Amino acid sequence: MSEIHKRIEAEIPRLRRYARALVRDVTGADDLVQECLMRALSKLDLWHEDTNLRAWLFTILHNQHVNHVRRSIRIGAPVEFADDGAPAALSLPNQEKRLELRDLERALSRLPPEQRAVVLLVGLEGMPYGDVAVVLGVPVGTVRSRLSRGRSALRQLMDMGSHAGGDERASNGTGASRRPPACLPARTEQATLATIAG
Repeated sequence: MSEIHKRIEAEIPRLRRYARALVRDVTGADDLVQECLMRALSKLDLWHEDTNLRAWLFTILHNQHVNHVRRSIRIGAPVEFADDGAPAALSLPNQEKRLELRDLERALSRLPPEQRAVVLLVGLEGMPYGDVAVVLGVPVGTVRSRLSRGRSALRQLMDMGSHAGGDERASNGTGASRRPPACLPARTEQATLATIAG
């Protein structure tokens, strides 16, 4: 196996994690990753050694996803952005954490797709803003703006979930809100998003 093939293989877990977060379906995510890898391997002659392989692969994956959504809309097929069932990642023993993750997953699914993509790439994959800009084909300023708006919307959505009248999720029994802090450290945000993505 050549060096480039080994490097591509090393990126598969990250591609799968991002694809699962995008399509909310394990089978659909695996199909998306397979299409991405097939396209990358068939277009390998277009990749240059001096460019970021990870960003190139994520760009292909993201564009494949956008094409699927557009095609589905054009032919009138239903496009599902969120799974109604609880994800397998919520099989944590701690009920409070399970509820927080469920709330976060629901909040993420309610974000506009362009904000969700930026939040997932930065928060889940830990990508630098410049790489996210390359993947999405937008300026770095747009990435920062979408990330800021996405995080703000997530906080608001999480607040709504924790302040619902009579909702058992509003308190942890001590009268304190269970909602995650408004500004999570990057590693905490990444770990939480990784748990959701499975």
